[in-house]
Amino acid sequence: MLKQRGLWLFLIFITLTGCQAVVPTTPEETGGMPYGKWDFAFFTPKALYAEVTQALLIDEKGVVYTFRTLDSVQDSAITVGAWNNEVRRHAQFNQARHPPAMMLFCWDSVIDKKTYETRIVFPASLKSRMLTPTGQDSYGTTWYDTLLIGLAPEGRVRIWLQNSGIGDNLPVEPQRLTTLSGEKLDACKYVPPRINFNYAVPDGYDQETREFIKGKTYPYGQW
Repeated sequence: MLKQRGLWLFLIFITLTGCQAVVPTTPEETGGMPYGKWDFAFFTPKALYAEVTQALLIDEKGVVYTFRTLDSVQDSAITVGAWNNEVRRHAQFNQARHPPAMMLFCWDSVIDKKTYETRIVFPASLKSRMLTPTGQDSYGTTWYDTLLIGLAPEGRVRIWLQNSGIGDNLPVEPQRLTTLSGEKLDACKYVPPRINFNYAVPDGYDQETREFIKGKTYPYGQW
């Protein structure tokens, strides 16, 4: 376990920082956001399920987070054929203290029957967005305190900031986003998939997914 964990940490530092020096910091030394911790949540288009198996995150203070227990990936009933800016999600386990700098996560796509490895380097502007109030509501000051990550067929990944108040989600353009699969998997080739891609049913999909994709053409939308 120690060897595998050490390799995982080494791989994320090398792949995301380009071999630049990163000095991990303990969370107790860094304080927190004005509203406490922020969270991140994954979702998929309707009936096109996926599961995130493991994630690593480095925040802008240098704190390193390893997530092996993550909130479930939910599909969005309002995301059909194209991304929807009104999706709302919250997380119990996926939380961090400061705006993200880098992220790597492994995910299994049911619809693709494939494991993906996604690496993200976030723009510096994300910090100011997450630290700037967006307004007021009946509960007090509102913020962009949730990072939404959409997972779609063909390994497509999109990112938004979700406002704690009323309003559409704000698209986030990453500084760099790379998704790998198959023989190109790096860190994620050591993470066992949680989805059995060889179901007993002929096409590998449950009844809801089979009904949804009937008559549609893969990848079932524009992502």
